Amino acid sequence: MSLPTLDKSPPVPDRPGEPAASVRIVRRPRIGQWVTAVVLVGLLALAVRSVVRNDAFQWDVVGEYFTTASVLRGLGLTLWLTALVMVLGFALGTVLAVLRLSDNPVLRAVSWGYVWLFRSMPILVQLLFWFNIGALYPQILGVRTVDLLDPVTVAIIGLTLHEAAYAAEVVRGGILSVDRGQIEAAQALGLSRTRRWRRIVLPQAMRAIVPPAGNMLIGTLKGTSIVSVIAVADLLHSVQLVYHRTYQVIPLLLVATLWYVVVTSVLSIGQHYVERHYARGTEAGR
Repeated sequence: MSLPTLDKSPPVPDRPGEPAASVRIVRRPRIGQWVTAVVLVGLLALAVRSVVRNDAFQWDVVGEYFTTASVLRGLGLTLWLTALVMVLGFALGTVLAVLRLSDNPVLRAVSWGYVWLFRSMPILVQLLFWFNIGALYPQILGVRTVDLLDPVTVAIIGLTLHEAAYAAEVVRGGILSVDRGQIEAAQALGLSRTRRWRRIVLPQAMRAIVPPAGNMLIGTLKGTSIVSVIAVADLLHSVQLVYHRTYQVIPLLLVATLWYVVVTSVLSIGQHYVERHYARGTEAGR
């Protein structure tokens, strides 16, 4: 017995000379999704209302300390530390990525070992290690370690070495994302190695580098709060000094949180436009 076949032929006009009836697609209403959305919006509204109307948050204290001089100084140090660590971390990470892609097995092994070691150690352990380096090396180049490495310097060294390990993998992944055929075509055209990297490799690699680099930047901004354990006067340490004196812990923590939210939002907007710039000519950049 033969099975019935599905007729996929286009619709035929009912009468000669009449156009074929167009097919109308009607979407089924997704009631479940709308109900879920309404419930979520309602719960979010209740949560916001409870936070705003809860006197225990002491919003008047938050407003009082939000723009004080000590908090703004801590914010400035946090931003400066974030920018410096990202620049140094990506500079060292780029070198490590190039070594990892080298044909020399020794250079590849050194780069791999660095990334493996510093990605395996918690950042807090690294900071405490560098903070107590004087126990291992009391003097470096004839200078006492205590005088050479102050808390801010320790924070820069520890955070930079940590970020470089992750930046190396981000840069290496971006370079590997470039189609090998384009590099070979540039070689066939006689372009120098420097020009190939500047005009062919890097512009395309940036499409893959920028998104994780933006996430690293935001992570570094928030991660700098850990330097408060070694008495670096960043944003978190600044508010801690205040609430140790006033015992207003919750509102001062909210001050730091709100500043982190503001700066992170600005960085996220900047990341969006940078990503769109390097995605020009692709579907994502339209």
